[in-house]
Amino acid sequence: MSAYILTLSCPDRRGIVHAVSGFLMERGGNIEEAAQYNDHGTGLFFMRVRFACEGVPEAELRSQLATLADGFGMAWKLHPAQQPMKTVLLVSKEGHCLNDLLFRWKSGLLPVDIRAIISNHRDFYQLAASYNVPFHHIPVTAATKAQAEAKQLEIIEAEGAELVVLARYMQILSNEMCGRLAGRAINIHHSFLPSFKGAKPYYQAHDRGVKLIGATAHYVTADLDEGPIIEQDVARADHTDTVEDLTARGRDTESQVLARAVKWHSEHRVLLNGHRTVIFR
Repeated sequence: MSAYILTLSCPDRRGIVHAVSGFLMERGGNIEEAAQYNDHGTGLFFMRVRFACEGVPEAELRSQLATLADGFGMAWKLHPAQQPMKTVLLVSKEGHCLNDLLFRWKSGLLPVDIRAIISNHRDFYQLAASYNVPFHHIPVTAATKAQAEAKQLEIIEAEGAELVVLARYMQILSNEMCGRLAGRAINIHHSFLPSFKGAKPYYQAHDRGVKLIGATAHYVTADLDEGPIIEQDVARADHTDTVEDLTARGRDTESQVLARAVKWHSEHRVLLNGHRTVIFR
């Protein structure tokens, strides 16, 4: 029996849940998990359904779903539930998020298939090799940025990547690349933005005596660090913490926040709602 995940959004009206569940029942489908959300502010309805179905080929199921969706003005996607999401990771010289994602993947904790690692430095080629993941070193300068991004996109498309993770990739993506990766690229940064912009944010935070540090995972858009937020978390700090303490605690928080965002996205639990997100945890 094949298992699928159906995600959808549409203008809210009566009968949507009844129509979807009835559609699946008529085709021998068994709903294993379901969640819904009505956004009264926008008048939109969101739903995620995991179901098992046999006897109906996937192509036929998609065709029939399209007919159902037309009647409700639905934006929808159907995903085979057991298919890990093809993923490409980008990293620079800080490897805590990269190492954490690789470990979780190999431990079976993330439903992804990491196809490649791309970096503008060589620091982690041995780490990539230890996980048997192809490593692509693509240096980036102001003069070569366009060519470098073209090479990166070539690798991403060749690997069929459904998800691109900027695991502490310290380069600003061009507007064109952000557009090409819209809805499938996740970034992680410290939650000090915009309070502590620029270099050495933990030094700035320590100098101001902050009491909370944190991290934010969000989708990549052309507006720097302002894409729809997927997950955030914080950790307490006090006057006894050194810069090194804050940095270490911040890296732990970044790794955990990014891992949760990647997991939810790869399980198709994140639906875009304008500049916000709906998360069916």
